[in-house]
Amino acid sequence: MLAKTDRKVLFKSPPTVFTDKLISQEARRSKALEEQKRRRAQKFESSRQLDAFADLNLGNSDDDGDLEDEPEIIREGVSGFVQMVTQPVEIPSLSSDAHNHETVQSGKRRGKTRRKRTKAKPSKWADKCMYAELLEMNEEAHLWNNQSGDVIDGLPRDLEAAWVAVAPVPTGKRCLAVTHQSAGIVGISPNTTLRSRVLGKMLLPRFPSSLPPLTVLDCILDVNWRDNGIIHVLDVLKWKGQDVGDCETPFRFWWRDTRLAELPKPPLPSGKFSFTAPYTTAGTSSQNENAGSSSNMHASERERYRFPYPTSFVPIPYHTDTTLTSLSSFVIPMARSTRKISVDIPVHVSPPEFTSHDMAVDGTHDSVASRSTTSVIAHVDSDGLLLYVSHASYEEGTSPLSCWIPNKAITERPEVPSSSEGHDSPLDVFQRLVQRRTVKDLHVVLGSQDSMDI
Repeated sequence: MLAKTDRKVLFKSPPTVFTDKLISQEARRSKALEEQKRRRAQKFESSRQLDAFADLNLGNSDDDGDLEDEPEIIREGVSGFVQMVTQPVEIPSLSSDAHNHETVQSGKRRGKTRRKRTKAKPSKWADKCMYAELLEMNEEAHLWNNQSGDVIDGLPRDLEAAWVAVAPVPTGKRCLAVTHQSAGIVGISPNTTLRSRVLGKMLLPRFPSSLPPLTVLDCILDVNWRDNGIIHVLDVLKWKGQDVGDCETPFRFWWRDTRLAELPKPPLPSGKFSFTAPYTTAGTSSQNENAGSSSNMHASERERYRFPYPTSFVPIPYHTDTTLTSLSSFVIPMARSTRKISVDIPVHVSPPEFTSHDMAVDGTHDSVASRSTTSVIAHVDSDGLLLYVSHASYEEGTSPLSCWIPNKAITERPEVPSSSEGHDSPLDVFQRLVQRRTVKDLHVVLGSQDSMDI
């Protein structure tokens, strides 16, 4: 029996046999796209409210003239005569009181048992992210040697024309950034919460941000957000209450980059800054104090700023050019590279000394000294590549309309490094399949030119 850690990795593994075309990823993708088109058309028709005008007419018809001579019947309700009806007075008895008391006591007992059995209601933000499926790929030789030209390699047939690539996808935790209405100043009063992808629980307490109210973003919380304060924005569901998830993928990404660029620069976290020693424990710190090595450490190594909440909403780059040449020369190398992002981090500065003759306003010198910042380059590791269908809208839950290609090998034993076993990552397989398809298309073009010359 496999361990629990193995199951978390094995569920990502795609099927190895592509014999049944009815359950293939390509078929499920086409079915999901058709279902989106049907729901979109149904929503458009319901917004027109044509049923409200179905019973309207311009005037009385000619057939209604015969009904004018008939007497008019006036129908009135009986609600006005209810007070005139006398209600019989019930005389309570001792036996009925005892019976009611027993009924209440038994109801309380049943209520207690029912409270114990009832479970907490799931959050409305649970499973709202569009979670991509692992791209099903196969590079067996017999699939490329057929004469029909129909290659079943797992890559989408319309990869060059109807897809959008997102790379490099950073490592981190998938979540939703939700903003609420707040009465305070934007960027100072807490208005943003982070919700987990699966259960929709709060990952952090409510914190301030520059995002407008009633905004929902699909994000990836950086694995080192405590050091750089970065949260990566993958997609947008709502912006200022306007539903953007029904739009197509290129428009959503354009809207995301445009609106995030218009936001003001986020202010630094208010209150006391937290400077802690990185990667030190109580035992190691005591040993360093006894040895006197802490006095020899550099200030930047001895104290490091820890962000209490993410402050920088950084969009993930997307690429609409998904031709085979662009994928091989630009997109795939970017999915392997480390992204560099410039962030502002507060610097610990000692407050100035004041004499008895100086008069300082409370908190003025402390805020000026502690809010000194410096620009630092944050290195963000890539986790792989994402592919989105261009004509698809945002869909909740796991969807074949988005495909995931990680740059790390998926093994049955996650505790063993993949490099030691020699496994290729899905991104390596994807690169080889793109190169093979490029060579095949080149042979087809050269063959057609030779036939035209003959």
